[in-house]
Amino acid sequence: MFNHILVPVDGSKPSLLAARKAAELAKVFGSSVTAVYVVDPYPFTGVGADFAYGQSQYLSAATAEADTALNLVKAIMQEEGQSVTTLVSEAHGVHEGIVSTMVSVGADLIVMGSQGRRGLEKLMLGSVTQRVLGAVKIPVLVVRE
Repeated sequence: MFNHILVPVDGSKPSLLAARKAAELAKVFGSSVTAVYVVDPYPFTGVGADFAYGQSQYLSAATAEADTALNLVKAIMQEEGQSVTTLVSEAHGVHEGIVSTMVSVGADLIVMGSQGRRGLEKLMLGSVTQRVLGAVKIPVLVVRE
């Protein structure tokens, strides 16, 4: 039923639960799985020489976070006996990186975790899941703790 499952991850517990669910579904459907970690190339603005130095530090830290999260996903997939392709995508909005990756890998299902923010916290921080749901025309399975 599903040929290619995309799992956006950020290292949080809900995203790792989503990775486990994606592995289970991939076994049932014989699907391939791609895990993606989206990095904003540089979300801060700066002036002069400090900007370049800050950007370098930021990208180094972001890459390390991405590697850690994707290695956790690889371990989950290995436990479940499932292979996975991992990608780091750059986009100015996490949801944009997810949608772009969905298109480029040809995913026909997205399995993603949700923090389940509500009220003012959701209003202030937004919801990546909500934005993805509004931007795609394929099924999205939302996994919560």
